[in-house]
Amino acid sequence: MELKKRHVTAKEDRLPIIQKAGYGIGAVVTIVAVNALMQLTGLVYIAGLGISAIWMGWSQAIPRLWDCITDPIVGSMSDNSRSRFGRRLPYILVGSLMVGVTFALLFMVPREWSKEAIFGYFLLMSLLFYTAVTIYSVPHGALGFEMTDDYHERTSVFAYASFIGNVGAIISPWLYYFANRPVFEDEIEGMKWVCLGMGLILFASGIICVLTCKETKVKQVKDQEKVKLWDSFKVACKNRTFVMLVIVFVLVIVGFQLVMGFGNFIMIFYVFSGDKDAASALMGWNGSIWAVTGLLGVFPMTWLSSRIGKSRTVMFSFLIITIGNLLKIVCYNQQYPWLSVIPTILLSWGMVMCFTLVNAMNADICDEDELKTGHRREGIYFAVYGWWWKMAVSISSIVSGYLLKYTGFIEGEAFQSESALYWLRFWEIMLPSLLCVVGIVIMTRYPLTEKRAYEVKELLKQRREESGETPQDDGQGAE
Repeated sequence: MELKKRHVTAKEDRLPIIQKAGYGIGAVVTIVAVNALMQLTGLVYIAGLGISAIWMGWSQAIPRLWDCITDPIVGSMSDNSRSRFGRRLPYILVGSLMVGVTFALLFMVPREWSKEAIFGYFLLMSLLFYTAVTIYSVPHGALGFEMTDDYHERTSVFAYASFIGNVGAIISPWLYYFANRPVFEDEIEGMKWVCLGMGLILFASGIICVLTCKETKVKQVKDQEKVKLWDSFKVACKNRTFVMLVIVFVLVIVGFQLVMGFGNFIMIFYVFSGDKDAASALMGWNGSIWAVTGLLGVFPMTWLSSRIGKSRTVMFSFLIITIGNLLKIVCYNQQYPWLSVIPTILLSWGMVMCFTLVNAMNADICDEDELKTGHRREGIYFAVYGWWWKMAVSISSIVSGYLLKYTGFIEGEAFQSESALYWLRFWEIMLPSLLCVVGIVIMTRYPLTEKRAYEVKELLKQRREESGETPQDDGQGAE
């Protein structure tokens, strides 16, 4: 890959650090809440309360299918909002409160209830939680798309979000460890109090985002004709560049979602032979190392993206993820458990690169869409991207429960069979690796290069000047 001279971001396109930092603090809400829930569900409800893995697969899939309905609705509502407080910020404020409350309630199920009642409680609270996440995350993502018009400054905005979000993520892997401390009766009781504290932190993060971030397209879209949800949805799904990006990232998401939680079971039942306390400590350390690597990985990602472009950096990240995942073959080691840190570092580095850049790439696609249609619809693009991967996650969650059952894993048991542990490792290592390789092949044909992005920017600038608009029309330029 040939390195090239970096394009210098114009002064008017640069954002004040306080806005990028505030946006990054807002990213803590979704990064921590969703990742923590995905990590803890199996540990609390399957291993702790003995709920069927198949049941839990359905209970995780149904809310994501519900997201497929609510995401485009909220995206369209946000795009078409014309309030004096903006199109995004009111949703972010309300959404952060709802996320904090529902996250805490997810782990307050009475343990004396029947397994059917516990399952029903989790399903209901999951529906409420993911509805809250949608109300928050879709406008928050759209806000990031529109904060600046520059190709590289967009990468910087989402690099701040990734960096600060991973600061928050340092805490989340330790939630299960904290819940296992002797001060609590057991991890089920501990999770109630630990997650209540996390709920308060999530709400506070959303408030900071609202107080520090500013919207840049309020005046531009003030007189823009409102577009119907279905019409915007069709436009996004017919955008060839967008569809290619969605396919690539859905493949990677599916690969890891199909084996979500397998790694925790491997650590507990294979590496540590059922010792939850010892396993939770190393899982906590691995989670923190993951988060720290994500922090540090933002810097080489930003440098590399500015030299070889976003799409090539994404391909490089998929290669790193594939190598890291395959290394688990030797790094899931009963004699040397700490070898698991090696794939953790590589996976985190790869993940932070690709999932930071996908948002910046989506922002570039929104510009190309405006050039073609004359409409700004960041909300619908963020929502439709979410629609596709959540649909994939929903199906994968269902399949994952059956796949876990197929391995021979038995819920609530203190030990698992050798056959079950072998198949847990086989699927957890091979599926994501294969789909990452497929993603690399598809990404080689991605058309929206840095050169094309700046061509689109100049054409939009000319159009706005001819219509009497000015860049950063809401006064959100450099300070």
